[in-house]
Amino acid sequence: MEVVIVPDATAGGELIAEAIAALLSRKPDALLGVATGSTPLPVYQALAAKVRSGAVDVSRARVCQLDEYVGLPEGHPESYRSVVLREVVEPLGLSESSFMGPDGSAEDIQAACEAYDRALAEAGGVDLQLLGIGTDGHIGFNEPCSSLASRTRIKTLTEQTRIDNARFFDDDIEQVPHHVITQGIGTILESRHPVLLATGEGKADAVARTVEGPVASVVPASALQLHPHATVVVDEAAASGLKLADYFRATYAAKPRWQGL
Repeated sequence: MEVVIVPDATAGGELIAEAIAALLSRKPDALLGVATGSTPLPVYQALAAKVRSGAVDVSRARVCQLDEYVGLPEGHPESYRSVVLREVVEPLGLSESSFMGPDGSAEDIQAACEAYDRALAEAGGVDLQLLGIGTDGHIGFNEPCSSLASRTRIKTLTEQTRIDNARFFDDDIEQVPHHVITQGIGTILESRHPVLLATGEGKADAVARTVEGPVASVVPASALQLHPHATVVVDEAAASGLKLADYFRATYAAKPRWQGL
C-alpha cells in the first residue's frame, strides 16, 4: 500500500483535501465516504477552505457515512448523521439531499444494514473512502476478528472503543451506545480509493501492524493491504513504529507530482 509520512495533522489534512479536489475535478459527482472523530477534522477544514476560495467545486459532490450508532434518538448531536451534517455537509455548502447514511433508529436494524449496502452499490460505489484507525487496529467499527469479507452490519462495540469514544459523551461511558451499524471490511474494500489518516503516537502500533504486519482479522485495517489502491497518510508520531519509514519517505518523494495520492 502507499504510505505517506507528513510532518503533522494539518499537513495530512491538506494533502487529502488536495486529493479530494483532484477527484472532484475529474468526477464532479463523486461519492465521498466520510469518517467521524477528531482525526479527519483537518481534512474537512482544508477542503472547506478550498471551497470558500473557489479552488474546488463541490456542488455535485455526494457524501456517505461509514457508520452510525444504534439507538440514539433522531437529531442526537453525537449521532454520526448529526456529526457529518455539522462537520462536513454544512461547511462545504452541500444540500442534505446529497448525503446518505444507514438508519440507526430503524425497527429492523438488519434490514437497514442490507438496505444501506445496496444503496451504496446503486449509487455507483464509493470513489474515495476516508478512514481513521482505532488503537486496536479497527476501521469503521470493524473490531478485531471481524470477517475480512464482512458487509454492512450491526456490531457490538468493545469496552476499549466505548472508553475511547466517551470523550464525545461528556466523558460518560454510560452514554455511549453498545451497538453500531458499520460498513463491513468487504464493503470498504469495494471503494475505489480508501485513504486512512492516522496521527499521534497512540496510533503508532496500530499503523505498524496495519502496514508491515500480516493480513489478519485481529488487525482489521491490515485488510487494506489487499486493495489495489490504498493510501495511508500518517504524521511523524504515528509513523514512529514503522521499520520501513525511510523507504516510504523516499518512495513518495520520488513519485511524480501529477499522480497525486
